[in-house]
Amino acid sequence: MRNKDNKHLGIEIEPELHAKIKYIAKYEDRSINGQVLYLIRQCIRNFEDTNGIIEIESNK
Repeated sequence: MRNKDNKHLGIEIEPELHAKIKYIAKYEDRSINGQVLYLIRQCIRNFEDTNGIIEIESNK
């Protein structure tokens, strides 16, 4: 079930890029959404390793 607190992100993606991310996701046994989230988390982890932890203020 979807978490109501999660944010929805709609993006446009070129057909070739979509086909490639779909291929990788299937290869790694993830959904496309799961693969994109994995890559975003990896990007954030790499950024924080280089630049320090990103502090986020809660808006709740």
